[in-house]
Amino acid sequence: MGLFERYLTVWVGLAIVAGVVLGNLAPEPFAYIAQWQYAQVNFVIAILIWVMIYPMMVQIDFSSVKDVGKSPKGLVLTVVINWLIKPFTMALLGWLFFRGFFADWVDPQTATEYIAGMILLGVAPCTAMVFVWSQLTKGNANYTLVQVSVNDLIMVVAFAPICALLLGVSDIQVPWETLLLSVLLYVVFPLVAGVLTRKHLNKQHDEQKIAQFIAKLKPWSMVGLIATVLLLFGFQAQTILAQPQHILLISIPLLIQTYGIFFIAYYAARKLRLSHDIAAPACMISTSNFFELAVAVAISLFGLHSGAALATVVGVLVEVPVMLSLVAFVNRRREKYQQQIQ
Repeated sequence: MGLFERYLTVWVGLAIVAGVVLGNLAPEPFAYIAQWQYAQVNFVIAILIWVMIYPMMVQIDFSSVKDVGKSPKGLVLTVVINWLIKPFTMALLGWLFFRGFFADWVDPQTATEYIAGMILLGVAPCTAMVFVWSQLTKGNANYTLVQVSVNDLIMVVAFAPICALLLGVSDIQVPWETLLLSVLLYVVFPLVAGVLTRKHLNKQHDEQKIAQFIAKLKPWSMVGLIATVLLLFGFQAQTILAQPQHILLISIPLLIQTYGIFFIAYYAARKLRLSHDIAAPACMISTSNFFELAVAVAISLFGLHSGAALATVVGVLVEVPVMLSLVAFVNRRREKYQQQIQ
């Protein structure tokens, strides 16, 4: 691991600070970049995420993808956590904090919207960034692709009913443009590019050449992550400083949910005796969120300046630092985990 990757958390921390500072001192460039979007999908962020996940897509060997079905436990874990546990624990925590602990600090209407935003995050499992977390934890690229694909397929049919159940709203409209465009930009395009690249490099059946190519791309993947963090915090810099107390209040249950779900998934993976390269991505998928979808639905249901929209944005801001801490935890415990499942 090079110097850059070794201190990745430090660089991300500096990017967060830089984003908040620059977003307040010079908001115009960030506002201009923020306009480059369609259906809540920002094209600059999409390009940066593409840069991040392209190296992992090159690693995917389609001849091995068919073997994923021989080890279905990893798929079962991510499906159970994402669709039978995570949405309901998020709703419970939202209610517990904003109807209980924080009731004196937030008016009832705003509290309702914050809970709604949290629920929307809980019902939208990650599609794009999970490839980055999988790569950082040396996850099985083939298995990760199938895990993400299965969750995306379930999301098409389960997202609206679960949202309607937990929000008590019967007319949930799935923003299909956001969902389909995100999958296209974050999964299909880089996957096709990765497959074509691998096919080109593999003409001489030289796996070392593929490994060397991926090694050259890895630093750019990390640069893409840091640039993404800087932009995300720059976009929301004024909101962060304008409502710091509400950002903090929303962050507390989100942090508990994120770490809680991760350790539930991690414990279950160990009990299922999943190998580390399958367990790590499964836990990351269960923990992270499809924030573009959550933001789009929050805006359509409650409005651009609603508490629900703010809660989904806070989810974005909380996720990257938290996920990096979990990546570090998983990597530190790799050997011990492998010993425990033997």
